[in-house]
Amino acid sequence: MAETDPKSVQDLTAVVNWKETIAVTRIDDLEKNIADLMTQAGVEEIEGGENKVKEGGEAS
Repeated sequence: MAETDPKSVQDLTAVVNWKETIAVTRIDDLEKNIADLMTQAGVEEIEGGENKVKEGGEAS
């Protein structure tokens, strides 16, 4: 067993919560980056998760 492994239920809970927080933060960052790229590409999201090119934009 590695020295950094949780030794108690409380330690395990803290590690899981910490990893969840990191994962959520990374997902939020990814969603923001995708939205920024879609804006740069001139694509907007419409209901149903479909995308369409804005007027004057180009599909790539």
